[in-house]
Amino acid sequence: MALAKKAYTALEEIVGAENISDEPVILDSYSWMWENELLTHDRSGFSARPAAVVLPGNAEEVQSVVRACNRFHIQFKPFSTGWVTLALASSDKVISLDLRRMDRILEIDTKNMFVVVEPYAIAAQVQAEVMKLGLNIHLEGAGANCSPLASATSLTGSGPDSLYLGRSNEVLLATEWVTPEGELIRTGSLGSGLGWFCSEGPGPSLRGLFRGKTGAAGSLGVFTKCALKLSPWPGPTVMTVEGTIPAYNSLVPDNFRVYTIVFPSWKACADAYYKIYDAEIGYICHRQFSMLGEDLSTAFWKMYIDPTKSLDDLEEYYQKPEVKKLAEEMRHYSFQIILAGMIPGEVEYQDKALNHILASLDGHKVREMEELEMEKFTFLYFVKLPSKHLNNVLGGGRQGAFAQRWSPDLVMEYGPMAAKLLQKHQANGGLVKSGGDSLMGPMSDIGGGGICALEQFCHYARADMKSVESAREFCSDARQLAGKLGIGRGNEGDGTEGLTQEQLKERLARAPQPDKFYWQWRIKQIVDPNDTADSKGYPTLDKLLE
Repeated sequence: MALAKKAYTALEEIVGAENISDEPVILDSYSWMWENELLTHDRSGFSARPAAVVLPGNAEEVQSVVRACNRFHIQFKPFSTGWVTLALASSDKVISLDLRRMDRILEIDTKNMFVVVEPYAIAAQVQAEVMKLGLNIHLEGAGANCSPLASATSLTGSGPDSLYLGRSNEVLLATEWVTPEGELIRTGSLGSGLGWFCSEGPGPSLRGLFRGKTGAAGSLGVFTKCALKLSPWPGPTVMTVEGTIPAYNSLVPDNFRVYTIVFPSWKACADAYYKIYDAEIGYICHRQFSMLGEDLSTAFWKMYIDPTKSLDDLEEYYQKPEVKKLAEEMRHYSFQIILAGMIPGEVEYQDKALNHILASLDGHKVREMEELEMEKFTFLYFVKLPSKHLNNVLGGGRQGAFAQRWSPDLVMEYGPMAAKLLQKHQANGGLVKSGGDSLMGPMSDIGGGGICALEQFCHYARADMKSVESAREFCSDARQLAGKLGIGRGNEGDGTEGLTQEQLKERLARAPQPDKFYWQWRIKQIVDPNDTADSKGYPTLDKLLE
């Protein structure tokens, strides 16, 4: 839908002619996303073009744009680094509010250990600066190219370092928030003029209202600044990066240890998680190198760190007897762990504790993954998360499923079922045949340990409709299996795309806890009475129930 000239002119006066566009070629770039072919009716990957794209440069311009949207009855959708389809406009009546001009690190407080950022200060940029001061920032699993503000205020955000550094919603402190009516609210200690150090008070927590567990994905307004908790970094202030594209690496400092460890069963894996929680060891811990499938993963990583090879050499690597032997050793029950010593002698203690855990559960360290080049690559990969795009290399497209957050025991129970389900769909020929276990996830979804998750990836060819439909069928079966197991829906999506309003209402009403959707609607009514913020990603049971 074309934006009315009056509305376009008003927005142009706010941000400047160079920071607004309704040109089709520009709008198309804001309507495509990597997983979109699974959701769009024509499987093209393109959803609705937004009515326009507007790039504000500061909080005041965001306020003015939002107020103009209210005045002209236009909806808006905030767009930060845009990792998933929730970042896109739901219809051509919505403008995309691209926040890329707001990319500053505003403050680093070393005494109180927090950083204040704008929406487009990406994690890699922030991490590089705080590391110079002996600190580190939590990187969510999507990678260092993502916005830590978006993860903390509006979405989810566990990652390999969550065991030590926490999850995105845990590290969120005070915020600056433009509501859908254009009101600027400063939450926590900031609202009392006391700085950025605290997320709560005075009174009830607004963090619980505007983000809850997983965030409202922009459906409750725009976050223009936030403070994020930092943690100690005992490594070098500037990491030396070696190697060549794409497999860069970094020397492992003396106070770090980098391992891939393996156990004889799913149960032993779960027990190892509990023992590591109890021993309070580990700086980074993640099941990562299984993400491309149990058959192909080891071949891929061995090939990847060889600068003379490319993806075309994967089959050759897969056929090597030593690679097949390594694949069998790491099949199902392996994960990566990085130990870090904050004081002299601590990393040696942690290493002894890990050895004790391994001996008690008949586990061991994978020696081949300790070879110098792989050790250096693993260290850089997990500390900086620079290569998360590797999720998509096998078929060009990938979709996650499962990843329900539970205790390690329950997660390791659904793990083999998820592997068996993927194997079944791979046998039909539409998905990459990489082995049924592509399960990946952090050892802990919260700081200190307690719950975890395993996400099952399927890899498909985005331009092949048979392959796209195979991925959709796998996701549908994953939802059904999760329902039978009583563990709730995972990352495979809710299957509501294309449903009418009545069908959606009926689907939400059948949910195990339908009241939450009703209360989300009540919050939406209070915060956004004019329905100005696009509700994509914020399902509600609205007045249809009245």
